[in-house]
Amino acid sequence: MKASIITAVLNGAKEIDRTLDSVACQDYRNLEHIIADGGSEDATVEISCARNGGAARVISSPDSGVYDAFNKGLRAATGDVVAYLNCGDCYISPSIVSRVMHVMTTYNVDAVFGDVQIVERGKRSRVVRRYSSKRFSPRAMSYGLMPAHPTLFLRRKVYEAVGEFDANYRIAGDFEFCVRAFVCRSTSFHYIRTAGENAHRRSQQSGLAQQVGDNQRNDAGLQA
Repeated sequence: MKASIITAVLNGAKEIDRTLDSVACQDYRNLEHIIADGGSEDATVEISCARNGGAARVISSPDSGVYDAFNKGLRAATGDVVAYLNCGDCYISPSIVSRVMHVMTTYNVDAVFGDVQIVERGKRSRVVRRYSSKRFSPRAMSYGLMPAHPTLFLRRKVYEAVGEFDANYRIAGDFEFCVRAFVCRSTSFHYIRTAGENAHRRSQQSGLAQQVGDNQRNDAGLQA
Protein backbone atom coordinates (compact mmCIF):
# COMPACT_ATOMS: atom_id res chain seq x y z
CA MET A 1 0.00 0.00 0.00
CA LYS A 2 1.09 3.52 -0.70
CA ALA A 3 0.95 6.18 2.02
CA SER A 4 0.45 9.90 1.47
CA ILE A 5 1.57 12.35 4.16
CA ILE A 6 0.12 15.85 3.72
CA THR A 7 1.63 18.93 5.36
CA ALA A 8 -0.42 22.13 5.44
CA VAL A 9 1.75 25.24 5.78
CA LEU A 10 1.70 29.01 5.44
CA ASN A 11 4.89 31.02 6.01
CA GLY A 12 6.53 28.16 7.86
CA ALA A 13 10.13 28.58 6.68
CA LYS A 14 11.48 28.47 10.25
CA GLU A 15 9.97 25.04 10.97
CA ILE A 16 9.20 23.21 7.73
CA ASP A 17 12.63 21.54 7.58
CA ARG A 18 11.89 19.50 10.71
CA THR A 19 8.73 18.07 9.18
CA LEU A 20 10.37 17.45 5.81
CA ASP A 21 13.23 15.56 7.47
CA SER A 22 10.85 13.54 9.67
CA VAL A 23 8.95 12.23 6.66
CA ALA A 24 12.04 11.77 4.49
CA CYS A 25 13.72 9.55 7.09
CA GLN A 26 10.78 7.13 7.39
CA ASP A 27 11.86 3.59 6.52
CA TYR A 28 8.57 2.90 4.71
CA ARG A 29 9.52 3.49 1.10
CA ASN A 30 6.14 3.47 -0.68
CA LEU A 31 5.46 6.95 0.58
CA GLU A 32 4.77 10.40 -0.84
CA HIS A 33 4.96 13.73 0.98
CA ILE A 34 2.75 16.54 -0.26
CA ILE A 35 3.27 20.11 0.92
CA ALA A 36 -0.01 22.05 0.69
CA ASP A 37 1.21 25.64 0.87
CA GLY A 38 -1.22 28.52 1.18
CA GLY A 39 0.85 31.00 -0.82
CA SER A 40 3.72 31.61 1.60
CA GLU A 41 5.63 34.87 1.25
CA ASP A 42 8.76 33.57 3.00
CA ALA A 43 11.15 30.81 1.88
CA THR A 44 8.78 27.91 2.68
CA VAL A 45 8.33 26.82 -0.94
CA GLU A 46 12.03 27.13 -1.78
CA ILE A 47 13.05 25.08 1.27
CA SER A 48 10.41 22.45 0.59
CA CYS A 49 11.51 22.07 -3.02
CA ALA A 50 15.22 21.81 -2.18
CA ARG A 51 15.27 19.79 1.05
CA ASN A 52 16.18 16.10 0.80
CA GLY A 53 16.75 16.35 -2.92
CA GLY A 54 13.27 17.68 -3.55
CA ALA A 55 11.60 14.53 -2.22
CA ALA A 56 8.39 16.36 -1.29
CA ARG A 57 5.79 17.42 -3.83
CA VAL A 58 4.90 21.09 -3.36
CA ILE A 59 1.53 22.61 -4.25
CA SER A 60 1.43 26.35 -3.59
CA SER A 61 -1.69 28.44 -4.10
CA PRO A 62 -3.84 30.73 -1.93
CA ASP A 63 -6.41 28.93 0.21
CA SER A 64 -9.03 29.88 2.75
CA GLY A 65 -7.39 28.19 5.74
CA VAL A 66 -5.98 24.98 7.11
CA TYR A 67 -8.90 22.73 6.13
CA ASP A 68 -8.94 24.09 2.60
CA ALA A 69 -5.21 23.27 2.52
CA PHE A 70 -5.94 19.75 3.79
CA ASN A 71 -8.41 19.26 0.95
CA LYS A 72 -5.94 20.63 -1.58
CA GLY A 73 -3.40 18.05 -0.47
CA LEU A 74 -5.99 15.28 -0.37
CA ARG A 75 -7.01 15.90 -3.98
CA ALA A 76 -3.37 15.64 -5.06
CA ALA A 77 -2.61 12.53 -2.99
CA THR A 78 -2.24 9.19 -4.74
CA GLY A 79 -1.81 6.98 -1.67
CA ASP A 80 -4.09 4.21 -0.44
CA VAL A 81 -3.66 5.61 3.09
CA VAL A 82 -3.63 9.32 3.98
CA ALA A 83 -2.27 11.15 7.03
CA TYR A 84 -1.63 14.79 7.97
CA LEU A 85 1.50 16.14 9.63
CA ASN A 86 1.54 19.91 9.89
CA CYS A 87 4.46 22.28 9.61
CA GLY A 88 6.80 21.92 12.59
CA ASP A 89 5.33 18.58 13.67
CA CYS A 90 7.23 15.32 13.33
CA TYR A 91 7.03 11.58 13.86
CA ILE A 92 8.70 10.16 16.95
CA SER A 93 10.82 7.64 15.05
CA PRO A 94 11.70 6.61 11.47
CA SER A 95 9.58 3.47 11.79
CA ILE A 96 6.21 5.11 12.52
CA VAL A 97 4.72 4.80 9.03
CA SER A 98 5.98 1.22 8.65
CA ARG A 99 4.40 0.21 11.92
CA VAL A 100 1.11 1.93 11.16
CA MET A 101 0.85 0.28 7.75
CA HIS A 102 1.68 -3.11 9.27
CA VAL A 103 -1.02 -2.70 11.93
CA MET A 104 -3.57 -1.52 9.38
CA THR A 105 -2.95 -4.61 7.26
CA THR A 106 -2.67 -7.08 10.14
CA TYR A 107 -5.90 -5.98 11.83
CA ASN A 108 -7.68 -5.16 8.55
CA VAL A 109 -8.90 -1.78 9.78
CA ASP A 110 -9.53 1.52 8.01
CA ALA A 111 -7.96 3.77 10.65
CA VAL A 112 -4.90 3.64 12.90
CA PHE A 113 -3.92 6.27 15.45
CA GLY A 114 -1.96 6.78 18.66
CA ASP A 115 -0.79 9.40 21.15
CA VAL A 116 0.91 12.73 20.52
CA GLN A 117 3.36 14.81 22.53
CA ILE A 118 2.67 18.55 22.68
CA VAL A 119 6.03 20.35 22.91
CA GLU A 120 6.94 23.95 23.57
CA ARG A 121 7.65 26.03 20.50
CA GLY A 122 11.35 26.89 20.49
CA LYS A 123 12.15 24.29 23.15
CA ARG A 124 11.16 20.93 21.76
CA SER A 125 12.79 18.97 24.56
CA ARG A 126 10.09 20.28 26.90
CA VAL A 127 6.89 18.23 26.63
CA VAL A 128 4.03 20.49 27.70
CA ARG A 129 1.47 17.70 27.75
CA ARG A 130 0.56 14.40 26.15
CA TYR A 131 -2.68 13.76 24.36
CA SER A 132 -3.75 10.14 24.57
CA SER A 133 -6.11 8.56 22.07
CA LYS A 134 -6.39 5.40 24.16
CA ARG A 135 -9.91 6.04 25.41
CA PHE A 136 -11.28 7.02 22.02
CA SER A 137 -14.52 5.48 20.84
CA PRO A 138 -17.22 6.88 18.55
CA ARG A 139 -19.41 7.36 21.62
CA ALA A 140 -16.65 9.35 23.33
CA MET A 141 -16.88 12.00 20.62
CA SER A 142 -20.01 13.27 22.35
CA TYR A 143 -17.64 14.30 25.16
CA GLY A 144 -15.20 15.99 22.78
CA LEU A 145 -12.68 13.14 22.54
CA MET A 146 -11.18 12.40 19.13
CA PRO A 147 -8.04 10.63 17.88
CA ALA A 148 -4.90 12.77 17.93
CA HIS A 149 -5.01 14.17 14.40
CA PRO A 150 -1.23 14.16 13.72
CA THR A 151 -1.28 10.40 14.36
CA LEU A 152 -4.43 9.55 12.39
CA PHE A 153 -3.91 7.38 9.30
CA LEU A 154 -7.02 6.64 7.22
CA ARG A 155 -7.61 4.56 4.14
CA ARG A 156 -8.56 6.66 1.15
CA LYS A 157 -11.93 4.93 0.93
CA VAL A 158 -12.99 6.67 4.15
CA TYR A 159 -12.61 10.07 2.46
CA GLU A 160 -14.41 8.73 -0.60
CA ALA A 161 -17.28 7.66 1.65
CA VAL A 162 -17.66 10.71 3.92
CA GLY A 163 -16.14 13.53 1.88
CA GLU A 164 -13.45 16.13 2.47
CA PHE A 165 -12.93 18.50 5.40
CA ASP A 166 -15.48 21.30 5.72
CA ALA A 167 -13.41 24.39 4.86
CA ASN A 168 -15.98 26.65 6.54
CA TYR A 169 -14.52 25.65 9.92
CA ARG A 170 -11.53 27.53 11.31
CA ILE A 171 -10.45 25.31 14.22
CA ALA A 172 -12.84 22.35 14.55
CA GLY A 173 -12.93 20.92 11.05
CA ASP A 174 -10.89 17.87 12.02
CA PHE A 175 -13.35 17.05 14.80
CA GLU A 176 -16.33 17.48 12.51
CA PHE A 177 -14.68 15.23 9.94
CA CYS A 178 -14.04 12.55 12.57
CA VAL A 179 -17.72 12.64 13.55
CA ARG A 180 -18.59 11.79 9.95
CA ALA A 181 -15.87 9.14 9.73
CA PHE A 182 -16.31 7.36 13.05
CA VAL A 183 -19.87 8.10 14.18
CA CYS A 184 -21.79 8.32 10.92
CA ARG A 185 -19.74 5.73 9.01
CA SER A 186 -18.52 3.51 11.89
CA THR A 187 -14.99 3.32 10.49
CA SER A 188 -13.01 0.40 11.94
CA PHE A 189 -9.89 1.41 13.86
CA HIS A 190 -6.93 0.27 15.94
CA TYR A 191 -5.04 2.25 18.59
CA ILE A 192 -1.25 2.07 18.92
CA ARG A 193 -0.06 3.10 22.35
CA THR A 194 3.57 3.89 21.52
CA ALA A 195 6.16 3.41 18.85
CA GLY A 196 8.45 0.62 20.02
CA GLU A 197 7.04 0.74 23.49
CA ASN A 198 8.60 -0.93 26.49
CA ALA A 199 5.87 -2.50 28.58
CA HIS A 200 7.77 -1.79 31.82
CA ARG A 201 8.86 1.79 31.25
CA ARG A 202 7.19 4.70 29.48
CA SER A 203 9.98 6.60 27.76
CA GLN A 204 10.16 10.28 26.81
CA GLN A 205 9.64 9.15 23.22
CA SER A 206 6.20 7.63 23.80
CA GLY A 207 3.53 8.27 21.21
CA LEU A 208 3.53 8.40 17.43
CA ALA A 209 4.03 12.10 16.75
CA GLN A 210 5.27 15.33 18.27
CA GLN A 211 3.25 18.50 17.79
CA VAL A 212 4.38 22.08 18.38
CA GLY A 213 2.00 23.85 20.74
CA ASP A 214 -1.60 23.34 19.65
CA ASN A 215 -0.48 23.67 16.05
CA GLN A 216 -2.93 23.14 13.21
CA ARG A 217 -0.95 24.83 10.47
CA ASN A 218 0.67 27.83 12.11
CA ASP A 219 -0.58 31.07 13.66
CA ALA A 220 -1.18 32.68 10.29
CA GLY A 221 -3.07 29.66 9.03
CA LEU A 222 -5.48 29.67 11.96
CA GLN A 223 -6.43 33.25 11.19
CA ALA A 224 -7.27 32.57 7.55
